[in-house]
Amino acid sequence: MSDWSQASGPSGGAPEGAAWSGHEGARAFAAVEAATDWLLGYPFVLRELAGHIGAGQVLVDYGCGPGKVADHAARVLGARVLGADTSPEMLDLARASATAVAEYHLVEDGRVTDLPDGCADAVMCNHVLASLPTEDALLGVFTEIRRLLRPDAPLVLLTTDPACSGTAYASLRIGEPGESYAPGDPVTVRLRRTDGSWQEMRNHAWPVGLHPALLERARFRDVVQHRPSVDEALAVAAPDLVAARPWSAERAAPPLVITTALAAR
Repeated sequence: MSDWSQASGPSGGAPEGAAWSGHEGARAFAAVEAATDWLLGYPFVLRELAGHIGAGQVLVDYGCGPGKVADHAARVLGARVLGADTSPEMLDLARASATAVAEYHLVEDGRVTDLPDGCADAVMCNHVLASLPTEDALLGVFTEIRRLLRPDAPLVLLTTDPACSGTAYASLRIGEPGESYAPGDPVTVRLRRTDGSWQEMRNHAWPVGLHPALLERARFRDVVQHRPSVDEALAVAAPDLVAARPWSAERAAPPLVITTALAAR
């Protein structure tokens, strides 16, 4: 969910505290390479969704940003994809994309505008939680996602693991080497841009072990967590991406976690 994140630092070229939700911040976010995510994250999200959703069904991408993953999911799964974000600027970028196939909705006051209760057959939520400042904010996001889902429908959640702090991955670094972070602590994340430069942003450290209890409070059940590995990615990620790098850090300590849960009745 882009406008809770803060882009900053000299490597990003943005002023301290400039939000992703501004025009410049939205363009900076759209220029993030996300190679590690396309190896160990998004293909596994789509694999989970493929077992639950198909043509004619509704998938909500909660926190869709500039819409790259939403549009990709629409093409791969054949579903009707509805992107949702708090940032009007991100949604403008998503709608303006030459490859846009998803529909996009604004999140205002914690609620997705124009989407009724139980409208979704599945929801994916990628890299939203780290941008949220409090545990109550996490619970609020889970509660709104539960409102959107019909009973027994799945949520697929992609997050980074702050326990992997300081490791230099192909396209990101979470926190500083040697540091440990308590739940909710501010943490600086470095993201590699498509031009090879690095963008710094302020996030919050939410241990992945915290998510199941919050999901159950928001009326989810059957919570399962999985940490994808490079060996697994050989079967699901794009072959040219897999071959592009040695992925040494990703092999040693995979930084992404997939959490799945079903909407309780």
